[in-house]
Amino acid sequence: MTTRWDAGALRAFAATLFERGGMEEEKATVVADVLVEGDLMGHDTHGLALLAPYLDGLASGDMQGEGRPTVLTATPVAETWEGGKLPGPWLVRRAADLASERAMTFGLAAVSIRRAHHIACLAAYLPRVVERGQVLLVLSSDPGTASVAPWGGTRRVITPNPIAAGWPSPTGPVMIDVSMSITTNGMTGRRRAEGTRFPYPALLDAEGRPTNDPEAFFTEPAGTLLPLGGMAAGHKGFGLGLMVEALTSALGGYGRADPPAGWGASVLVMVIDPARFGGTEAFLRETGWMADAVHANPPVPGGPAPRLPGERAWQRRAQAMAEGVALHPTIPPVLAARAAAAGIAAPAPIA
Repeated sequence: MTTRWDAGALRAFAATLFERGGMEEEKATVVADVLVEGDLMGHDTHGLALLAPYLDGLASGDMQGEGRPTVLTATPVAETWEGGKLPGPWLVRRAADLASERAMTFGLAAVSIRRAHHIACLAAYLPRVVERGQVLLVLSSDPGTASVAPWGGTRRVITPNPIAAGWPSPTGPVMIDVSMSITTNGMTGRRRAEGTRFPYPALLDAEGRPTNDPEAFFTEPAGTLLPLGGMAAGHKGFGLGLMVEALTSALGGYGRADPPAGWGASVLVMVIDPARFGGTEAFLRETGWMADAVHANPPVPGGPAPRLPGERAWQRRAQAMAEGVALHPTIPPVLAARAAAAGIAAPAPIA
């Protein structure tokens, strides 16, 4: 039987730890909500698995628990923020809400954020905006580190550079959260700790040879993550990764050409309101047609029926909200240790 935890109890617990670590109450509540949302959707390397490193960032001063972003440039539809290493989930949630409000008037709006702290699971931001009938796009890179080599190269230049997008359809949200590399730094570290290999070549070793061994990522000189598309079409994934660099760090005016600022993110948040384009009804008619076409498509022999991106995550989220969150086995011991250090009780599993 799967052990589960109440989502509300996990949110309250994480928020309490963040507040005790020096984060303002509003920020602590939002960051806790975004982390738990990641676990609700099954993105368990970017949910509460980040609680400990976020707390460590607060303790070291790398993450700032108080303050507001500085607006560097602003028009009615676009702003650029200096994030000042404030909590990434709070900055992105705030930016998405602002862009959503303005898109209702102007059709679209965007916020570029530079020097945010890490922003957790990108998919976690999608439901809040999509349920308003809008389209949300979130792009992120981390100019303070690198893990992916240019196509044909062997040394790290960019990060996995994920893109998330969500939009409404008559049967529920369509949600994409895809890194521009085959795997992520977090999953590579987890597999190394578990002593397991990837079921396919996901990395290049330091000599540029494809490998499924996560240990290759931690050698000296270090290996690299393969771009999305792998050995067959990795040039496409690397090209998309460069696009993310341009639309995050370059657009915000702070990136790899500047001195490293530690673990963090350059971010672009954009909201599009279909009501200000062809109209909400027409948008849903088209997305509904596509959803029906996907679901009616004959599956490959012996395979599952085709599904829309994010469909399984949405179903998993509904189940977790009703029955409790299934945490990755590595997470509860960390929660217990952090609870003991703070002198509070860790959330108990649901009986």
